[in-house]
Amino acid sequence: MTLQQLEYIIAVDECRHFARAAEQCRVTQPTLSAMIQKLEDELGARIFDRNRQPIAPTAVGELVIKQARETLRQSKTIQEVVFEEKASLGGVFRLGILPTIAPYLLPRFFPQLMSKYKGLDIQVAEMKTKDIKQALIDGKIDAGILAQIDGLDDYYQTPLLYEQYFAYVSQGSGLFDNKLVRTSDLAGEQLWLLDEGHCFRDQLLRFCQLKSAQVSQLAYRLGSMETFMRMVESGKGVTFIPELAVEQLGESQKQLVRPFAIPVPTRQLVMITNKTFIRETLLKALVNDIQKCVPKGMLSLKGTQKLV
Repeated sequence: MTLQQLEYIIAVDECRHFARAAEQCRVTQPTLSAMIQKLEDELGARIFDRNRQPIAPTAVGELVIKQARETLRQSKTIQEVVFEEKASLGGVFRLGILPTIAPYLLPRFFPQLMSKYKGLDIQVAEMKTKDIKQALIDGKIDAGILAQIDGLDDYYQTPLLYEQYFAYVSQGSGLFDNKLVRTSDLAGEQLWLLDEGHCFRDQLLRFCQLKSAQVSQLAYRLGSMETFMRMVESGKGVTFIPELAVEQLGESQKQLVRPFAIPVPTRQLVMITNKTFIRETLLKALVNDIQKCVPKGMLSLKGTQKLV
């Protein structure tokens, strides 16, 4: 029995398909299938019911897979203990990040990290908040970057930065001539909003007291902030964008940006890990590099800002 075989059966359990599991593990399907068959022969039990579609674990297979996850978790912990003792910045670091953060923060620090830490394999996945929290529990990621919200007490939180929200206003909107946007101004506007379950959406609806927008025909939910921005640029409606997104805009696009009146809605971005996370040296180095790549004014909450 090898750790590699345990990785293979977990991949099949997650993908419920041998070919997709092989692709995820970066091996050929015959190799993966043969290794799993060998493990089953060694155990004298079938781990997967291959007659079912999609493939599913047998009753005993579920027990084996559960223990396999724990064994791999313990194996990884041993590696991390050694890395931390050596103050090493190498190995694999798996990071989950919100889709409303990734396009604007990752380009600022990720290329530099790849060049700076040659021995570090950083694997990034975009996830919603609930998925980041679950992936940490399951050991699928090592850390997550998200907006600080209630319900993170079970995790260790490292502050990263404070990012205020802006309104992105089309030329056809009644708000286009406003220098500032007040929450009361948004009533009746055609709003482009993220899908339910995005904390970005929930925070702004709560701050702006837009309860009616959840059922209004003027509220559109397509799921992509970039799509909403293109809709605004085409002359329709209003959406909301984070501060780092503004810095990526061209001059013509910046003409559509309107700040909120005081108090300005602001989110705090944090990196969360399990409280059992061992690699403190690596975590501090990554946090330091991320903070260096954003304007210094974003590292503290201003008196004109209000956390949402």
